[in-house]
Amino acid sequence: MRRALRLAALGRHASPNPMVGCVIVSPEGLIVGEGFHPQAGQPHAEVFALREAGDKARGATAYVTLEPCAHYGRTPPCADALLAAGVTRVVAAMTDPDPRVAGEGLVRLRAGGVEVVEGILEAQAQALNAAYCKHRMTGLPWLVLKTAMTLDGKIATATGDSQWITSAISRKAVHRQLRDRCDAILTGVGTVLADDPSLTTRLTQRAGRNPWRIIVDSHLRTPLTSNVVRLAKGDGRTILVTTSTADPEKIAEFEACGCEVLLCASVDDGRVDLTDFAHQLGTRKDIISVLLECGGTLAAGLLSAGLVDRWISYIAPKVVGGSGAPGPLGSLGITLMSHARPVTFQKVRRCGPDIVIDARFG
Repeated sequence: MRRALRLAALGRHASPNPMVGCVIVSPEGLIVGEGFHPQAGQPHAEVFALREAGDKARGATAYVTLEPCAHYGRTPPCADALLAAGVTRVVAAMTDPDPRVAGEGLVRLRAGGVEVVEGILEAQAQALNAAYCKHRMTGLPWLVLKTAMTLDGKIATATGDSQWITSAISRKAVHRQLRDRCDAILTGVGTVLADDPSLTTRLTQRAGRNPWRIIVDSHLRTPLTSNVVRLAKGDGRTILVTTSTADPEKIAEFEACGCEVLLCASVDDGRVDLTDFAHQLGTRKDIISVLLECGGTLAAGLLSAGLVDRWISYIAPKVVGGSGAPGPLGSLGITLMSHARPVTFQKVRRCGPDIVIDARFG
């Protein structure tokens, strides 16, 4: 199962499908087939492993990190493929939280005479597919806050200068380990006005996957000449999030440039209701994980609404100082230490000269 999990992790572009790995072991204890799910629309891990195993799959054990599917989607059910191949035992790390499966794959296998074992390295399998599990169980996307700050917790100087806080090594790591693996990057209109980011994935040794670009813009102040709008003309992968009271003429201008405009409810001060936004985004089938690269106000709003699941903080060996220099959570507003939001440190590591803290909420 550990080998299957390592294979599953190779499917970094599988989203919005889960990352799945499969290892087929003969009755003699030899690995005769392996596979992982590379991306949506391509065969599942079990299919690749069965192809490699061929006739050796008969009487074998299949170790799979996620319950084999039992429904027709873009590909036929994997449970049926395992039965047809003559596999006699299936070891699954976890059941599939997708309501279309939810145990039905294992039921079908047992009905076909296959011995089924569940729950082997279940926690590791769930962690690998945390975004998929949350989306299937709650209907909400998995939100990851990424920040870069100095040792004294500043994301910019008092004058707003922020380039660059962390090292080139860390910035490359963000593209390779975060941007390339998420479905969307979210920022606020303030960041667009200040930095005019492209929000693309830039890798040196292979082609990366450009995520959707999501801009929270309550009053549609994003310039039509900005990079996020310019890129939308080519790929149509920019979403402007605004309120239902937005100017229809402005909406039409952005749509003419290839942008999608998502209309959300507003809170009392006219800003986008972030909870409504998250629920609407969760209804899409192509976005289950979102990387937050935004300013402190938007980050604090998402955190206060209980929408942030993971925080990855890159901390540089620099000190800025100054009461006017902003921090990563500009307006969270907790007044008592007893009310502070607890986090769990999953991992602390070095990235060049910087330190990276990977934390989870909840």
